[in-house]
Formats: sequence, structure tokens, C-alpha cells
Amino acid sequence: MLIACILLLVGLAALMWSADKFVYGAAALARNIGISPLIIGLTIVAMGSSAPEMMVAASAALDGKIDTAVGNAIGSNITNITLVLGITAILKTIMVSSTTIKRELPLVLLSSAFAVALLYDNHFAFWEGIALFIAFIITIGGLTWYALKQSKSGVDDLYDEELVDDVPSDVSTKKAILWLVVGIIVLPLSADILVDSSVTIAKYFGLSDLVIGLTIIAIGTSLPELAASVASVLKGEDELALGNIVGSNIFNALAVMAIPGIIAPGAIDPSAIHIHGMIMLGITCLLIAMAVGIKRNRSINRVEGFILLGCFIAYQYLLFFYSA
Repeated sequence: MLIACILLLVGLAALMWSADKFVYGAAALARNIGISPLIIGLTIVAMGSSAPEMMVAASAALDGKIDTAVGNAIGSNITNITLVLGITAILKTIMVSSTTIKRELPLVLLSSAFAVALLYDNHFAFWEGIALFIAFIITIGGLTWYALKQSKSGVDDLYDEELVDDVPSDVSTKKAILWLVVGIIVLPLSADILVDSSVTIAKYFGLSDLVIGLTIIAIGTSLPELAASVASVLKGEDELALGNIVGSNIFNALAVMAIPGIIAPGAIDPSAIHIHGMIMLGITCLLIAMAVGIKRNRSINRVEGFILLGCFIAYQYLLFFYSA
């Protein structure tokens, strides 16, 4: 058990480090070959925080643990809103722009609802995985087209500007390729270590594959979002703090969720969608209600942050209580 705990920490640390280096190398290489920084920011950089979830989902699916992969996607979305945004809002009230309310938040709800609707029959078919991935491509393509249109018309989007600022510059192609290759090699290895050690620990406590994905792995892979959101809100970049979560949840619901369906289609635990998927949708609706505000103040304040964090604690308690 001690070895498994050490491997869990090592795997998690290596996963976060390699995901960062992979995105750094890929973004720098894309910039060097002439791709627009805005497009890189909206695709490669935005994908960075969800890279751990994608690799873990792939590793779990290849091991035949489809419930762990699905649980990781659902659990990460719940954790991002309740734990990450909860802690962030407690530190400082998050102001929400009208663009986020009109564009990004509805997309989070629609993408999550689409995933739940496809899997409501408790069977993940190959075509459903393909459908989710196509929806992901369409969504990212639409957001990129809209951002480019706004940019050409002279309308600034603070979140898009921050993504562009995150694209590395003045990086040699040789160095970019080096970090890209390092990330490609270390990412799957660290994801495999994380999944195997998590399964060992969770099985020791009698937890199911689904609960493993919903708890230990979901919390671990949500740490990049927590670090990014806290850092952003402390610097006064509220739009980026919320944008990290919004973007990550869209990636999780469509791209991450698609992976187990494509790699290892089959039956899934009925509670994955009928209970936890519904909780994910409920939490997303709660976030939208908070963002809009009763008095339309368009912010998530400290009280609401404590409510979100309370939801996270209650959800974790129920998971462990009912699975014990």
C-alpha cells in the first residue's frame, strides 16, 4: 500500500509535468510553422489542462476499465465546478462577463447533456464515441471561428487574449520538438502509473472502478485547473479563472468522454449516467444560476464559493459512504 501511494504521487507529478511540456512544445512548434497564436491558444493551450484527463481515460480504456475512464470525465467536471471554482470564489469574488454567460456556459451545459443523452442506455457504443469526438471538433471549430471573427472586427475577448499570451514565443524549433517528444513519451507512462496505483489503493478500500474515476483520479487530474484558476483570480484575471474551468469541462464532456467509447466500447455502470451524470448536469445548472445571479450581478461570490465547496464535500462523502 505504501508503494502504491508513492507511485500515485510520482505518477500524478509526472503527469502534470509532462502535460505542461507537451503543450509547451506543441504550441511553440505550431507557432514556428506559422499557425495563428489565437488558434493555438484556443486549441493546443486550451487543451493543456485536460491533457491529464485524456491520457488517463486512454490508459484506463486500454486496460479495459471503461467505468474508470467515464468516471474520470464526469468526476473531473463535478470537481472543477465544486472544488476548483469553490476554492477560487472563496479567495475572491469572480466577475463573469456577458460573453461567458451567453456563449461558454451554455456550451458546457449542452456538451454535458449531449454526453449524458448518448450514454443513457448504459452502453457506450463505438459510434457514440465518434459522435462525441465530432461534436468536440465542431465546438472547437465554432469557438475558433467566432474568436477570429471578433478579432478581425476589433472586438477584444479578454479570455482569448490571455490564451494568446500563453502561447510561447522565441522558442527554437529544435527545443519545441524536444519537449513535444518528451511529453509524448512521459504522458502515457505517467498516466498508466497513476491509473494502476489508484486502482491498487481503491481496491484496498473496496471501491469500484467507477468510484476510482470519480474520486481519486478526478481530483488528481483537476489539480492543474485549481492551480491555474487560483493564480488567475489572485492576479485579477477573473475571466481566465472561469475560462479555464469552462474550457476544461467542454473538453472533458466531449473529447475525454469520447476516448473510452472509441477504444473500449461496451456496457457501463448504470449509476455512472443515471446518478453521477445527473449530478454533473445539476452542478452545471447551479453554476449558470450563480453566474447570472438573482439580481443579475454576474458574479460568483464567496458565499456561493462556500456552497460549491460544500457540494464537493457532500458528494465525496456520499460516494465513499455508499461504496463502502
